[in-house]
Amino acid sequence: MKFLIFLFYRGFAYYLPKSSTPFIGKYCKKIRTKIASHLFKKTGKNVNIEHKAKFGYGENIIIGSNSGIGINASIPPDTIIGSNVMMGPDCIIYASNHNFSQVDIPMISQGHSESKTTTIGDDVWIGGRVIILPGKKIGNGVIIAAGSIVTKDLESYGIYGGNPAKLIKKRK
Repeated sequence: MKFLIFLFYRGFAYYLPKSSTPFIGKYCKKIRTKIASHLFKKTGKNVNIEHKAKFGYGENIIIGSNSGIGINASIPPDTIIGSNVMMGPDCIIYASNHNFSQVDIPMISQGHSESKTTTIGDDVWIGGRVIILPGKKIGNGVIIAAGSIVTKDLESYGIYGGNPAKLIKKRK
């Protein structure tokens, strides 16, 4: 049954207009959120899954109340998103990487590393086109500037930006 719901999301709800579209946007938001609540491990209240947001088949995805997955975002299985998280468009979270340790075997033949869980704390603002590499932990109250690439865990209440994302300043 879960697979049929997933297919319905990817074949229909995925293409519904943005939540900000006049008149019908709020209904599109409700449809996507209702479907996600059947696919995710846990879904808080007032969640927003935006237009063309992609997510893994839903296993173990948790999203807290008042949080959103941005337009065209890509979220893998085993991602934990806290409450009050704002995510801009085109964000990508990765769960694994290619293996490349053996130089005598082509990288394409070495497979992938084990999937890792990415955890995003509460009250986080993730700017547009941010890339988060596998298994990173983002603390509470963090701001990540648009276009940043998160290669390390981010401490709470910091403002980070760049490639790789570095601490710009503390909020506290």
